[in-house]
Amino acid sequence: MNKAVSAILQTENLAVTIGGKSVCAGLDMALTRGACLGILGMNGIGKTTLLLTLAGLRQADGGNLTIDGKRLEDWRGRELARVRGLMPQDTHDAFPLTVLEAALAGRHPYQSSWGWESRADMALAREALTRVDLAALEERDCATLSGGERRRLALATLLAQSPQLYLLDEPVNHLDPHHQILLLDLIAQECRERNRTAVMTLHEPNLAARYCSHVLLLYGNGEARYGTREALLTAENLSRLYCHRMLAHETAEGLCFLPA
Repeated sequence: MNKAVSAILQTENLAVTIGGKSVCAGLDMALTRGACLGILGMNGIGKTTLLLTLAGLRQADGGNLTIDGKRLEDWRGRELARVRGLMPQDTHDAFPLTVLEAALAGRHPYQSSWGWESRADMALAREALTRVDLAALEERDCATLSGGERRRLALATLLAQSPQLYLLDEPVNHLDPHHQILLLDLIAQECRERNRTAVMTLHEPNLAARYCSHVLLLYGNGEARYGTREALLTAENLSRLYCHRMLAHETAEGLCFLPA
């Protein structure tokens, strides 16, 4: 596979396994700036494992992985954190934090070892909280938040970090429909208006159809199909992916997929 000069995330012959099960084998993909990739597959198929591997938090079993043209081992931690940000599936606080303090954690890659948050950092954190509809809760203890509020706060922290590459593990988990669309609209806006790139694991193919430019289908046997949304999101492909017959319906918003 020829190296794509403009690729912010590129894999060549990537192999990932967990517990003796192959998540992907020989995966080649190149994501350019502005792209949004949705990773789809059944529960337990390895979507989170692959995402953590792409983030550099887990060693690949083979192949090459580069972020902005550099191998992960060639990045320094602070420099990588300015380019790549991760929104994990669950967040846990090691010590008490207010909502604003949690959002400010996203600014740490830009501060010196003994530096304090600047006025600009505070402004960016507050702007991020406003965008996820949490501005009124900035003094609240994070431990008092609902699951959905915690997901929105996790995205606010990532927005404050402002990396070039967003890696999001089930970003709409615990969210009601209104806030699902709010968060995914924000991610799409980052890709469209700020030329960011997003990779996110999803359980809902209709959200991938609405927001993702590309998809990666994981089948659980090492097979991974990467391509554009238009090429891969079909009733036939999704039926095989989920081991259940899926139907495609035309709507004013585009294709909608429903289980038979």
